[in-house]
Amino acid sequence: MDAPVVDPHVAATPAPARRRRAWRGPALAAGVVLVGTAAVALRDPHVSGSYGYCPLYAATGLFCPACGGLRATHDLAHGDLAAAWSMNPLWVALVPVVVALWVWWAVRVARGRAAPLLPSWSAWLFLTLLAVFGVLRNLPGLEALAP
Repeated sequence: MDAPVVDPHVAATPAPARRRRAWRGPALAAGVVLVGTAAVALRDPHVSGSYGYCPLYAATGLFCPACGGLRATHDLAHGDLAAAWSMNPLWVALVPVVVALWVWWAVRVARGRAAPLLPSWSAWLFLTLLAVFGVLRNLPGLEALAP
């Protein structure tokens, strides 16, 4: 039998350095989210034009699935769950899922395991959810889903 192929760079890297390198992804993701959330919390997106305009809404008058997301994030950062829900209920519902996925990733890294891989169907499920929400929030009678 052939001997297993070992990457000399990985084998030569001490374990503490490998652990620090493994933490780069989760730490960078957390940092980007925290800085972005702080920026949205400090500059109120409820003020018209403060972050620009949704190009889909400006061109068609239709709400995209992300419309109201910045306002919902601002409201969540200020602890106003009801206001956030009224801006974008899908985003408010997805925030705990995103946090849970990040925790899963961080726990795996802490245990020295590889980053988790989501099944390929999860991307299609997410895109379908976005499309359905985008359609529903523009239907008459479902104005509660619009920002």
